[in-house]
Amino acid sequence: MDPFWERIRADSMSGTGINAEDALAVLRLPQAEIWSLLEISQRVRHHFKGDQIRLCSIVNAKSGLCSEDCAFCSQSIRSQASIEKYPLMEEEEIVAAARDAKQQGAREFSIVTSGFSMQSNRELERVGNAIARIRTDVGLETCVSLGMLSAENISFLLSRGLRSVHHNLETARGFFPSICTTHDYEEDIRAVRDAKAAGAWVCCGGIFGIGETFEDRVDLAMTFRELDVDSIPVNFLNPIEGTPLDGMCDLTPFGCLKIIVMLRLCHPLREIIVCGGREMNLRDMQGLIFAAGATGMMIGNYLTTSGRPAEDDLRMIQDLGLGVRSL
Repeated sequence: MDPFWERIRADSMSGTGINAEDALAVLRLPQAEIWSLLEISQRVRHHFKGDQIRLCSIVNAKSGLCSEDCAFCSQSIRSQASIEKYPLMEEEEIVAAARDAKQQGAREFSIVTSGFSMQSNRELERVGNAIARIRTDVGLETCVSLGMLSAENISFLLSRGLRSVHHNLETARGFFPSICTTHDYEEDIRAVRDAKAAGAWVCCGGIFGIGETFEDRVDLAMTFRELDVDSIPVNFLNPIEGTPLDGMCDLTPFGCLKIIVMLRLCHPLREIIVCGGREMNLRDMQGLIFAAGATGMMIGNYLTTSGRPAEDDLRMIQDLGLGVRSL
């Protein structure tokens, strides 16, 4: 066997993961090599994570009204996208959305709000009350994506039944200023470290296809390793009209699969959840995300864009001979 293939197979199956140099080589492989990559990533995913797929869902609990200038986001201050804008939902609305998510097959539900951080203790208390009801009455694992949270805020939410804190880094440290200028990358790093220190399961990923290089993608993957995150959500750009990245098309289905493979081989022990943009970018090849190493996916709608019907995703999982992980 070629030393490269032997090495990436051994390093990923050991649980350690491949190094940055080999991760870059994975991304640069010609399209014809994808099937050899999938054979390895499928085996790694099956060995460490099994064949039960995690399904999560979200509610856009506060839409628009954001002071951040993230170039890809329809809710940012730079966006001219035509989206619905509203303040934080009432507790009952959030819980109702969780009930709908459970009926669709989700095992985890995330409350997502736009903005740099929560605006008041009253908002935080409303989210905490919703978390408690979702955990006890609805019976789902709970997650939040609320921007910057203090250690005190995280501890409060954990006491209400929260399991996961989601905070994406979005892209590599060196490329981040090209995408967002309203806060510093180190603030995001600190938010992830604070969530880990508080004892939360930390979901930390990024978005690909926003103009970053292969080196940026690998740098982001290595930062996830450095931070010891628990789960890596993978988003692919859906260029929304009215945003600065409207019209950008930097991804192919095979390119998306190589990104997932690279992350799986770098992070054999972590969850890799494919989220926004998969329908547009992977198209008829969505079923290959699990061979590429994904252990889960988001079902239902996204923040300001629609997903495909949940029953289509459930049927795809069943047709592949995989199962849906329960609590």
